Order: sequence, then C-alpha cells, then structure tokens
Amino acid sequence: MWRDSGTPADSFYQVRPECTDVPKTRFKIKAGKTLSVRKWQAAFTPEGYLDIGKTLSRIQRGGVHPSIRGEVWEFLLGCYDPKSTFEEREQIRQRRRVQYLRWKEECRQLFPVIGSGRFITAPVVTEDGQPIQDPLVLLETNPDKGPVFPSQENSRGYDNGKFGSNTNAASNLEPVKDKKVIQWMLTLHQIGLDVVRTDRTLVFYEKQDNLSKLWDILTVYAWIDTDVGYCQGMSDLCSPMIILLDDEADAFWCFERLMRRLRGNFRCTDSSVGVEIQLSNLAAITQVIDPKLHQHLETLGGGDYLFAFRMLMVLFRREFSFCDSLYLWEMMWALEYDPDLFSLYEEPEGANERAEGSRGKPKSIRQCGKYERENMKNGAKNSEAPLPISVFLVASVLKDKSSKLLQEARGLDDVVKILNDITGNLDAKKACTGAMKLHKKYLRKAKKT
Repeated sequence: MWRDSGTPADSFYQVRPECTDVPKTRFKIKAGKTLSVRKWQAAFTPEGYLDIGKTLSRIQRGGVHPSIRGEVWEFLLGCYDPKSTFEEREQIRQRRRVQYLRWKEECRQLFPVIGSGRFITAPVVTEDGQPIQDPLVLLETNPDKGPVFPSQENSRGYDNGKFGSNTNAASNLEPVKDKKVIQWMLTLHQIGLDVVRTDRTLVFYEKQDNLSKLWDILTVYAWIDTDVGYCQGMSDLCSPMIILLDDEADAFWCFERLMRRLRGNFRCTDSSVGVEIQLSNLAAITQVIDPKLHQHLETLGGGDYLFAFRMLMVLFRREFSFCDSLYLWEMMWALEYDPDLFSLYEEPEGANERAEGSRGKPKSIRQCGKYERENMKNGAKNSEAPLPISVFLVASVLKDKSSKLLQEARGLDDVVKILNDITGNLDAKKACTGAMKLHKKYLRKAKKT
C-alpha cells in the first residue's frame, strides 16, 4: 500500500547556509496525519466554537502544519477557550494587545531603549543603582551618532522612576533608588546577551528588528513577573512565539501562558532552584521503572539528576532541531490538554500559578488530551498535581539509554557525554509514545507500592 513519505518543513524555518552542524529535522508534513489548514478551519462552527477533541487527536498523530502553528498554539496553551466565539476571542485579543502596550510603555519610560528597535548587552546600573557609563551601552543606544557621554547641563535623568522624555537612556542615567527598578534593570543586559545567542542559526534572527522584538518581550515579562523575573533559558522558550505570531503582543501572551506552566522551574531561593522538584520526581520515576539504572546513577554521584537540568528547563530545545522541537512541544501540549486551562488562567486566583490539582466543574473526557485522560482515570487527589509529561519524556530517554549508561558510564562526565550524543538523534513522535508508555507503567507500579 502506498504511503505518504511527507513533505519536509525546513523551508518554514530557514537555516543560515554557513550553519552546517545543526541537528537534522525529521518532522514532515503528512497528508491525513498532520493537522492541515483545511482540517483546522473545518473544526470551527460558523460562530467560532472549536471542536478541540478532534483537533487534539490529529496533532497527537502528526503535529501541526507550520502555516497555522501560531494560532493552534494559542488554544493549546490556554490563551483562548475553545467554547468561545470568533467575536469573543477578538475582543480578548484586542484587550490583551492594549494591556501589553501599557506594560511596554511603562518599561520604555523607565528605559527608553525598549521599543526603539535596539537592545543592550552591557550592564547599565550597579547593584546599588549607580549608573554604569559603559561605552558599549552608549554605542548600542546611539548607533547612528556613536557613543554619547553625559553632559551636566543636559541631564534631567531619572525622575520618580522615569527618564526625561528628551533624554538618552544610557547617557542620562542618574542613581536609581527603587529596588524593583534596580532589580529589573540589572537583568536587561543579560537578556540582551541571551537574545544574541538564541536560535542564531536561523535566517529569521539575522534581522535586528526580530532580535529587538525578542528582547522587548522578555524585558516586559521580567517587569511584570516580579516573583521570578528573567532567567536564562526563557529566551529559548520565547523565540518560537515571535517566529510563529506576527503581532508582538500576541507572541508575548503566548509566551506568558507557556510560563504559567514552567515558571515554577525558574523560581530560585538562596538554596534551591524550582526545577529540582521535577528532577526529584524524575529520580522517583526512574527508581520505579529502572531500579538498576537509578542505583548506578546514585553510585556515580548523580542521584540528584542534575544532568537532566537543561532538558526540563528548555523542553528539549537543544536536543532537537528547531522544527522538531516545535513538533515535540505541540504533541506534548495536545497530550496534556486540559479544557479548563483558559478559565483557570483568567481567574484572578489562578493568575500566578497553574492551580495545582484543582479541577472545577466536570469536563468532557473527549475534550482532554490523552495524557490528561490517563491522569483523570487514575483519579489524582486534589492535593496532588499530576506530573508534567516532560518528566516522563526525560525518563523515556534515560530508559532507552539504560544499557549504554550501565555499561559505559564510569562517572558523571560519561553520563553527560552519552546524553549529549542524543542531540539530533531523537524522534519526537517516538519520544512522546515512549513517555506515554512509561507513564502508564509508572502509574501501575506506583499503585502496587
């Protein structure tokens, strides 16, 4: 029987010709499997209600066509309710765009480089709020005129947390006293440094406008999320949103919704990083699924599973090609999909965090992702939040490499090397299938213990 071998999707995310060492893309657009434009449009009623259940099964089988990926992701991430109309969604979209512009203007008033089409990569203030007159910053903020150094007669500077409207951000900085503003300004150059390193193999980021758009979104997010702010890795999570969604505000909200799921990983205290909770869950899963491997890793001093830190923080962005990582993400989100996401995020009490384990009115199992259904069947107690599928994805990778790790790993360096070798050699579809199987196995075994 003839089978469709699929159409490569690389043309949608062009790689710079000089970058020859990027992971090979495996994802292909397959008729009858990949969610097409036609099937997507057919899933809506004339009023705009979406049959999300039908859509999820198609995404789980073959991903999303790149031309509609952005708008599909807005539903998968809970930006919109499938039970809303076209008109209702448009009202929400416009309201959010206005809100984003308000926040961005707040940030621009604090540091006018924001929204200027430029960004910075050198520090602008010290930890006690003193300005740093770095020639690099002065050049970055005045690319046409060259470095501009402060003059005493033209220095209105910082006034009640704002710069004078006719001043230059870098050349007229005065001491900053507001602790929130200092903390935020300390991250601006770090965001810039990360921006220039993010997806640098893509043609898309050859344009300065796209780099500055990524910087703007991350600086605004760092301003509004006072608890977590900005951390390294967030640029890897935000980058696809900018590529998939033309409107900057829409891209921001998609990223903000993704961070609702992941921000706990980035929350730091003096003694720990949030992702350590997931790493300990990974250790518990491996102990149940593959006790020999877990024992071996503990013997090597890797019982904290920190070697898997990056996989969980940036959701396998480094292990897959750009295109394949998007394919993996949308399959994960389709499998995990919870129809209550939108209402959960829109309610004030759910604003800071995805409500752990809370489930309101009964929901249709058909509207849930396959992974979410398994958790519902298992009857997770309200006090227990179900583990994200990403933890089982990492467990699945470890399981696949178990014999190699047992035979060849004589130290943690060997573990890291073996896991680094998977880059470009993983199949996203098989990885998700493996994670689902492990999830079922874990639930069975966990019930017996």
